[in-house]
Amino acid sequence: MVKVDGRDVMWRQDMTVADLLKDLADSFPYAVVRVNGRAVTAPEFATTSVPDNAEVSLLHLVAGG
Repeated sequence: MVKVDGRDVMWRQDMTVADLLKDLADSFPYAVVRVNGRAVTAPEFATTSVPDNAEVSLLHLVAGG
């Protein structure tokens, strides 16, 4: 199991950040995700593993003017 912003999400072997985001079916385009406190940027999503029992935070980027 993985905790994503406080909610439980099923973990699977060899899961990457990209896999996790796809499983969430969230249409928001994330540029940064924190995995166990480590910031991961979009270019690294496909190559960064999500370990079992990880704490994941989805960081929404807000632009304004």
